[in-house]
Amino acid sequence: MADFHSIYNRSMHDPEGFWAEAAAEIHWDKKWDRVLDDSNPPFYRWFPGAQLNTCYNAVDVHVENGRGDQLALIYDSPVTGSQRKISYRELRDLVARCAGALQSHGVAKGDRVIIYMPMVPEATIAMLACARIGAIHSVVFGGFAANELATRIDDAKPKMIVSASCGIEPGRVVEYKPLLDEAIDLSSHKPEHCIVVARPQATAALVAGRDLDWSDTLAAADPVDCVPVAATDPLYILYTSGTTGQPKGVVRDNGGHAVALKWSMKNIYDVDPGQVYWAASDVGWVVGHSYIVYAPLLQGCTTVMFEGKPVGTPDPGAFWRVIAEHGVEVMFTAPTAFRAIKKDDPDGEFISKYDLSKFRILFLAGERCDPDTLHWAEDKLKIPVIDHWWQTETGWAIAANCMGIEPAPVRPGSPTRAVPGYDVQVLDEEGREVAANDMGAISIKLPLPPGTLPTLWNNDARYRDSYLSRYDGYYLTGDAGYKDDDGYLWIMSRIDDVINVAGHRLSTGAMEEVLASHPDVAECAVIGAADTLKGQLPVGLVVLKSGVDRSPSEVLPELVKLMRDKIGPVAAFKQVTVVKRLPKTRSGKVLRATMRKIADGEDYTVPATIDDPAILTEITQSLSGLGYPKAG
Repeated sequence: MADFHSIYNRSMHDPEGFWAEAAAEIHWDKKWDRVLDDSNPPFYRWFPGAQLNTCYNAVDVHVENGRGDQLALIYDSPVTGSQRKISYRELRDLVARCAGALQSHGVAKGDRVIIYMPMVPEATIAMLACARIGAIHSVVFGGFAANELATRIDDAKPKMIVSASCGIEPGRVVEYKPLLDEAIDLSSHKPEHCIVVARPQATAALVAGRDLDWSDTLAAADPVDCVPVAATDPLYILYTSGTTGQPKGVVRDNGGHAVALKWSMKNIYDVDPGQVYWAASDVGWVVGHSYIVYAPLLQGCTTVMFEGKPVGTPDPGAFWRVIAEHGVEVMFTAPTAFRAIKKDDPDGEFISKYDLSKFRILFLAGERCDPDTLHWAEDKLKIPVIDHWWQTETGWAIAANCMGIEPAPVRPGSPTRAVPGYDVQVLDEEGREVAANDMGAISIKLPLPPGTLPTLWNNDARYRDSYLSRYDGYYLTGDAGYKDDDGYLWIMSRIDDVINVAGHRLSTGAMEEVLASHPDVAECAVIGAADTLKGQLPVGLVVLKSGVDRSPSEVLPELVKLMRDKIGPVAAFKQVTVVKRLPKTRSGKVLRATMRKIADGEDYTVPATIDDPAILTEITQSLSGLGYPKAG
């Protein structure tokens, strides 16, 4: 196996040679003029002058190379009790016909198409169809509130919207069409057409002259070929929450994205063509874009599209059934999914019910993986469990244990080392690199590698202000942490979650690690609440494992003592309460900033991405029981 350090060092000292070599794995219609255009910093562009088509590289090329009968996509939906398996040849034909339908209704290269869809194959088909004709897709998580969808319509100005009659959550059907209609009423920009997938669980009333039925429209369309686009042309826009309330449209280009994602499949995830790979996420999030749709298909893998949950569809064995049934070798999901499984099945009894002999590696990302959850997964599955770290903005891993290069010893709580291509540094307030093991702002020296965001949609100024203005020549990740003596990165919290207790800067991530180590705790969060004497004080919220029959009055003093023993009196940790659940986004991130505002009595907006707004009422009551918000 290759030496990691020599590969990483080459990516630092000869990035153009390194990425040109990786780009040889992609089919180009026209080669680049140069690998990196660095003439207009901080706006760097990869492979200028080149032309390619991402859909061709993800679908057609495999058919032409004799893999047409291999499964491209396995759709598994426990919420509807259905499955569907689509070969590369079938996928190509469906995508070509969908692209023809888009084209016949006026969608052309450079036009935007919003995709507001559940986890169904048609979502993947629509994404690839846009890529096929050079249209720019913007996937909005199905079931997003109408006003949030409206802001994205007004920002992206789509020629068309592709949607479905409904999404399906455990125990309920979420009708999408009324939300879509309301969003279009609210938005200033009006799409010319909407194509709607009719699902049997709900009927959607179509607006005459605007709305089209998916099946009828595709049946009437002629298939079309791939349209070459510039490597620097946008492939998609993906909106992420902005601090101003206005979403930020992260842009992903075609060329660098295809190169980086194909490279990542073997080098980070150790997956070869023909193998079954499953990212248990949603196409509304960046993980779904990168590792349900594009990367596995670029690599010629079979990708799994799962419409279900880790628990409750029907039980904590849902993941193990999918892995066993479809021969999944490598899986990627969020730590929160495993915390949910661990909470409902702490002894891993459901794991033994399935044949997981093909399952080789589990990857976790989306939120910091606490060591207790990582150890639980390692112990129960007996395979490598790899925490890795990245962002919507980067589109692929910043730090990971590269399983296809040279795996390093796992250090629970760390995503291991910076991935080749990323020059990650930990900086102090003045922009100086800090010493090993000292906390600071985790930043990436420019230029960012291929596949990362070149800018925000129609807003270069906001791109600069949001990510590049704090340290000249660096991208600010927004995360705080440190590097240890061996170069392992430790992502401890968001910069805003480093709290100041009587002048001591403490990481809430480190405190959460302590609470999570308690045998009765399933998951937890620590926030910094305002305090007139000490500036801030840590407040803990814990969810107990299913089956724990001890009272909070027994458990909570143990947690306070544990924090005093592990962190020390400096943490001033005395306030902790048991809650039924934590407020999270649909991708599993805990809404710490919102809880902090509740504790401090500040006004807050219910985040559009929250999975259940009613949880905030419960959290408010729990914090009130601790005396928050404090008077005066």
